Amino acid sequence: MVRLLVSTGEVSGDLQGSLLVQALHEEAARRSLPLDVVALGGSRMERAGARLLADTTKLGAIGLWEPIPLVIPTLKLQARVRRWLKQHPPDAVVLIDYMGANVNLGLRLRRLYPDVPITYYIAPQEWAFRLGDGGTTRLIGFTDRILAIFPEEASFYADRGAQVTWVGHPLIDTLQQRPSRQEARQQLGLPAEAPVLLLLPASRRQELRYLLPPMAAAVALLQRRHPDLQVLLPAGLPGFEASLQHAMEAAGATAVRVIPAGEADGLRPLLCAAADAALTKSGTANLELALRGVPQVAGYRVSRPTAFLAKHVIHFNVEHISPVNLVLGERLVPELLQDAFTPEAIVAALLPLFDPASGARERVLEGYVRLRQKLGEPGVTRRAATAILEPFPGHPPCD
Repeated sequence: MVRLLVSTGEVSGDLQGSLLVQALHEEAARRSLPLDVVALGGSRMERAGARLLADTTKLGAIGLWEPIPLVIPTLKLQARVRRWLKQHPPDAVVLIDYMGANVNLGLRLRRLYPDVPITYYIAPQEWAFRLGDGGTTRLIGFTDRILAIFPEEASFYADRGAQVTWVGHPLIDTLQQRPSRQEARQQLGLPAEAPVLLLLPASRRQELRYLLPPMAAAVALLQRRHPDLQVLLPAGLPGFEASLQHAMEAAGATAVRVIPAGEADGLRPLLCAAADAALTKSGTANLELALRGVPQVAGYRVSRPTAFLAKHVIHFNVEHISPVNLVLGERLVPELLQDAFTPEAIVAALLPLFDPASGARERVLEGYVRLRQKLGEPGVTRRAATAILEPFPGHPPCD
């Protein structure tokens, strides 16, 4: 029996981890290799066949003060993980994104078990968000292989001496046959011709605090221009639903359908197919919307102390923050950050996407085609699983 530890955090990591866990089990079955996947992740990974050691999806926070309430829960979790590692040495380790926690875990594992292979899959986006002199985290020192999802990421780490394999972006593997706009609206019970906005504000509770109020106010303003506007609002985590509903009602937004977190994953293809445009936080969701052909506006806000620290102390300054724009190297998707993320600015950026005469939709969709060509070919998670299980051949695959 091969014991594989897979570690990630937050909602996006749990999603990517679940796709990988499924591919790992499929690849192990092809090799007749008994496999036990133990995970730091969430319910998606558990459903995909991992044995959940701890749920890390609610421990993510960005900022100066925001992580403070999570310090004690995180320390308790780390202590539990340390005890488990001493009692149950893994045969191999896969770290997915979640930079701070996973870098610390990787360093600890390298000291405890120097011969255990460590793979970093979906490495920190240092190729895009480098600070200071452009150095890297310490992950090259403790990883045996980096499985890169972006070409620029592969080049960045290979140039610094890492063993790197570019596998492509895992979202490529999630693109099912896209339902038509008409079919999606029929199944969701939406008017056939009304404008529809998909709203994706948060997968962390702090993001609800900073992103949701201007988003809700923007929806109310947009509905003054388009009184028949329908809004689809899937919850990022269980328990978010009440906050989403309250914010929309407080802003005066109407015709808003809040979709429970437990239903959101299964409805994602329908939601994207039905939407004319999306308003979303900057993150992995930007790539998913692009691959599903939904024009979008992306934004992000943090607390004022965090923003001041980032600008004046850390000197954080990047040309683009949305993954779509980062990969393309151009401002295809409108980005509204910090003080620019206002209801009025959001509406101004969204309106052209609802206006066929503006040409904005066509320009964005053409850019999405170029983006798709940069993200690799289907079979991403299988290629990743094959690389991870390479040290454990089992019986030769039948094919």
